[in-house]
Amino acid sequence: MPRISPVTNRPGAQKAPFRPDVIETYVPQQDTTLLAFLIESMPGRKRTTVKELLKYNQVAVNGMPVTQHDTPLTPDDTVKVNLTREFKVFHHRRVKLVYEDADLLVIEKGYGLLSMGNDKVSDGTAYTIMRDWVKWENPRNKLFIVHRLDRDTSGLMMMAKNENAKEAMQHNWNNMVISRKYVCVVEGYVEKDEGEIRSYLAENSKHEVYSAKNPDEGKLAVTRYKVVKRGLGHTMVEVSLETGRKNQIRVHMKELGHPIAGDRRYGAKASIIHRLALHAQTLRFVHPVTRRDMNFDTPVPGSFWKLVGGK
Repeated sequence: MPRISPVTNRPGAQKAPFRPDVIETYVPQQDTTLLAFLIESMPGRKRTTVKELLKYNQVAVNGMPVTQHDTPLTPDDTVKVNLTREFKVFHHRRVKLVYEDADLLVIEKGYGLLSMGNDKVSDGTAYTIMRDWVKWENPRNKLFIVHRLDRDTSGLMMMAKNENAKEAMQHNWNNMVISRKYVCVVEGYVEKDEGEIRSYLAENSKHEVYSAKNPDEGKLAVTRYKVVKRGLGHTMVEVSLETGRKNQIRVHMKELGHPIAGDRRYGAKASIIHRLALHAQTLRFVHPVTRRDMNFDTPVPGSFWKLVGGK
């Protein structure tokens, strides 16, 4: 009987074909708890077998591995059971996976990380990190950018896992996105409790964005702001976007006379916390496939609070 040689990475070596995981999907019809739901949904398997699936990270709720037996479930949840292997737990020091399903994922991007590649950088971006993640499940899986955050802006960002979801979001962005809120800390004392800034944003040859008065020179940008807290030398502001132009918040805060702390490109004097004090805090949208109301929030970075004297 011929001996079978192990597969190697040498050029020309035959690789074993990819074998997709055997995954069963269940959706609860009423409020329940995870273990009870799995036992009811998998009558052909013993209780001890179901417990082992939980123990070894082979059960995921809404894309996130779960081991807790009494995890609460609602009809809005999707439970997946991987009968082949454990669900990989995502971990990266600069990206947090907030939500994932078959059509999209939501991440919290760290500051200083590109959303996607450019002429100088092609790897180590938020996109490539998450692309590698979805391809772990199946090398044929794809990932698409739906919108971007500036390199130095942290916070919530959405990506699509198929072209239908991408097209649905991008072609109907204004109708699909219910709310996008940012929090930033600006230099100086903002006197008005709230306000609105409207201008036409254009970009010069140095890729700097500026406000123009002529509608033919730029694209309309509308930013609404509300003071959260005033400190000595800085003010924390909540910002809502009606439009999503490049560097919109940064330009409009400069135009207000209060550049974002750390934003030397747009007039800031100092960088006390050694980063741009701008964070995408809230992302609320209509799911492109299920039409569910998806609402995500992240905490304000602790360094932002320090600039205004604490919470």
